[in-house]
Amino acid sequence: MLRLAGFRQKQERMTDLETSMATIIAVFQKYSEREGDKHKLKKSELRDLLHDELPDLMAHVKDQATLDSLMESLDTDGDAECNFQEFMTFVSLVTVCCHEFFEHEDD
Repeated sequence: MLRLAGFRQKQERMTDLETSMATIIAVFQKYSEREGDKHKLKKSELRDLLHDELPDLMAHVKDQATLDSLMESLDTDGDAECNFQEFMTFVSLVTVCCHEFFEHEDD
């Protein structure tokens, strides 16, 4: 597991949140390192990441146009790639939506 610089280097076990953060970084790097700039996801890398790592979410995407629109909306700087900040915005938004969904289920 990826160890975050400065995060409990001397401890054997990271906290749950630290582990989650390290996992998100590791997943991003796993896909971004496949081709081109290792600090950004190309469209094909992002597509693979979404399909492999979020299969339940992607099962609701019925057409390529929807997926293209999602990818375009992530690309806030217009470089046709998804950097880590753009990726984290997406992860945060999806997480908020999931949290809201489960809050309403508990009512």
